[in-house]
Amino acid sequence: MKIKEMQELLDAEVLCCEENTDRHVYSACGCDLMSDVLAYVKDQAVLLTGLVNPQVIRTAVMMDMICIVFVRSKAPTPEMLKLAEESGIVVMQTSKRLYEACGILYSNGLAGNKVKN
Repeated sequence: MKIKEMQELLDAEVLCCEENTDRHVYSACGCDLMSDVLAYVKDQAVLLTGLVNPQVIRTAVMMDMICIVFVRSKAPTPEMLKLAEESGIVVMQTSKRLYEACGILYSNGLAGNKVKN
C-alpha cells in the first residue's frame, strides 16, 4: 500500500514530507509505548500513535520507519516535524482513534507484525 492510499483511507492530513507519499509500506503497528515499539516491533514501516513527544520521531528513526500517523487529532510540535523532515519521515494526522485507524488499514490489506513471545 502506498502512503498516499493510507492518507485517503484515514482521511489524514500530511504534515511533513508529502513528497514521500508515493512510497510503499507493507506493515504497520499501533502503539503509544515507545519501549514496546523498540522491544517488539520488527520490520514495520508505519507507526500509528497518540503519543506526542520527540521520542516518537527518534524511535521511528531507530526502527527505520518511513511514516508516522498521529491519531485522535493529536498535533506534533514544530520540533518534532523538524526531526521528521530531517529524516524524510512522512507525518500525518487523523481524527480517527487508534483502534479504528489500525482496523481500517488492516482491513484494506496492510499487515501487522507477528510477535513471538
